[in-house]
Amino acid sequence: MTRYKETHGEYTRGEAVPFETAEAAWFWFVQAQTARNEGAQIVAGAGNCVRPCEPVDIYRELDRLYRGRRLVIDHIKVLRHYGMRLLSPDPRHPKEARAYTIWIEALDRLGDALKSKGIVAEVSYWDGAAHGG
Repeated sequence: MTRYKETHGEYTRGEAVPFETAEAAWFWFVQAQTARNEGAQIVAGAGNCVRPCEPVDIYRELDRLYRGRRLVIDHIKVLRHYGMRLLSPDPRHPKEARAYTIWIEALDRLGDALKSKGIVAEVSYWDGAAHGG
């Protein structure tokens, strides 16, 4: 198994914590890209917890879905807009209702791709942990 150096010791890829949702993965990706665009150096293992991917892995899945026409430009625009706000669209606001539908559709498709890669956890809503029981 590949080992990575961390400031507090070593960790293995097996200790990586997948994201709970595609939305959480997306917000993490947007924050990482924003930091990178502002000149930050992205270093594997430097965060609060080890993730099973690098930001580029999420970008590649997004690009693959777009090229395969599973995502269209409206999906990308909504993901970018609300990702930069770090807030999902509110379906209760009439001006955000359409964006909310597009957001859910995009994250559903991206989430499926990220689950297959082990980046997002397979969460069952019937699982006792999901209901706090």
